[in-house]
Amino acid sequence: MAERKPIESWLTDMDGVLIHEGVPIPGADAFLKKLRESGKPFLVLTNNSIYTPRDLHARLRRMGLDVPVENIWTSALATAKFLDDQRPGGTAYVIGEAGLTTALHDIGYILTDHEPDYVVLGETRTYSFEAMTRAVRLIKDGARFICTNPDETGPSTEGPLPATGAVAALITKASGKKPYFAGKPNPLMMRTGLNTIGAHSETSAMIGDRMDTDVLAGIEAGMQTFLVLTGLTTVEDIDRYPFRPSHVVNSIADLVDRV
Repeated sequence: MAERKPIESWLTDMDGVLIHEGVPIPGADAFLKKLRESGKPFLVLTNNSIYTPRDLHARLRRMGLDVPVENIWTSALATAKFLDDQRPGGTAYVIGEAGLTTALHDIGYILTDHEPDYVVLGETRTYSFEAMTRAVRLIKDGARFICTNPDETGPSTEGPLPATGAVAALITKASGKKPYFAGKPNPLMMRTGLNTIGAHSETSAMIGDRMDTDVLAGIEAGMQTFLVLTGLTTVEDIDRYPFRPSHVVNSIADLVDRV
């Protein structure tokens, strides 16, 4: 196997890597501090499209983690970038929250339920049956179906919650149309993120806690991959997949000296 080039930029997932249920994972602050001091390009990624980068910056700061706004990349931003490339100045019917609607406003999209170019589904705290019904009818009438991410469940202190992928399945069943998912594991999210910070996949690494999204997306984008065991994946889970991460570490604390 050819030797990999030194890592010059880092992408890391947020939940399960830097934080867990609203609490920083030990070593996360040291890792982020080392990244900022190194001057190396980096991004903190999340498939959650609810929050804007400014929202996430503030939430992380309250936890004691300093991540500049420009170093946060969400599935909402990746979705907006994709739509701006595909159909600049288009229209969309959106099911989602400020993270998604702000990203679409920022690229000049008009949000409407009148003959939109796209139906865009993202994460929200309250999925409305009325909104889902409207989405189904618009898709049947010709709107293209886009989804921020395929995650079927999301975490909460009470247990898993239905998430975007589960709602997308409902809309697909009712409309007969499958969505295009912009977020992980689609390498599009990684490549648009790398372009944003002027980095190259050959000299970049992806850190994540999930094999089916983080590691897969990193592999397909051509990056080195680090799986941490502080999230959803255990050592026993790894061999169940037909692909493997480049490295497995206990936590983000083990990577501080790699920066």
